[in-house]
Amino acid sequence: MVAKNTASSAPTLPATGDQTDAARELTRLVALMARLRDPEYGCPWDREQTHETIAPYAIEEAYEVLDAIQKQDWQAFPDELGDLLLQVVYQARLAEEEGHFDFATVARLITEKMIRRHPHVTFGPEVLGTQQDTAAPVSGPTTSAAMPGQWEQLKEKERQKLTAPGQKSSALAGIPPALPALLRASKIASRAARVGFDWPDVQGVVAKVHEEMEEFSVEMQANDRAKMQDELGDVFFSLASLARRLDLDPEACLRQACDKFTRRFQAVEACLAEEGRSMQDEPVAYLDEVWNRVKKRDG
Repeated sequence: MVAKNTASSAPTLPATGDQTDAARELTRLVALMARLRDPEYGCPWDREQTHETIAPYAIEEAYEVLDAIQKQDWQAFPDELGDLLLQVVYQARLAEEEGHFDFATVARLITEKMIRRHPHVTFGPEVLGTQQDTAAPVSGPTTSAAMPGQWEQLKEKERQKLTAPGQKSSALAGIPPALPALLRASKIASRAARVGFDWPDVQGVVAKVHEEMEEFSVEMQANDRAKMQDELGDVFFSLASLARRLDLDPEACLRQACDKFTRRFQAVEACLAEEGRSMQDEPVAYLDEVWNRVKKRDG
């Protein structure tokens, strides 16, 4: 059995200098946003923004964080994280002005959620505050490999609590439609698989990919654009399902392919420039020859 997440079951951890500094700087950021939105003394542009107008920036900043991680750019990384944090503070400020919630509510809700979803961890009063018995003890393995399953079970219980009385929660409930399409497809397939809607082995998924490709080819021959879009979507969905079954991230796979193509294309451009040639003026056969040389060199 694992100890309960209660204030009495863990010692209080003193606030470190880093924690104190973080609290101070976060307070400054919240105050800054309040000033930017001030009707009299704020910034005209910031005062005009709404939840909808700044929402795209959150997505953009999240991808810039990912780019910094992939490049291991430790100088840009904290700056990009700050840009992303600003979007959270911004949205919370707008909600506070509308009387919905404030940033403190956002921080409290995510803290309470993490406590609920980590019943195998003992927290002290510096985390629990005035809460008592926020999570029941759990038994069973607490290895990192076991955590995803436990996490999903806890999330499912939370979803069921939000379901209206008399209604059954869908296995696909809570997957945001605004997710990148490949990521959404992977999550949908994963949720469906958890309730048994899956092929018995990976070969079944591979066969489904081939089946969808054949159906797309039929519509392509018929030149029916609406059906081509529908069938090509099925191809992408089946590929996302295959990636999920192989424990691969389809978004990461496609990003890697994009990076590889960009690298090789730019190498082709460089080769042509060294030869005094222009890509627009060369026949496809020669461009393919240069591409294959670059590809062989690239490995």
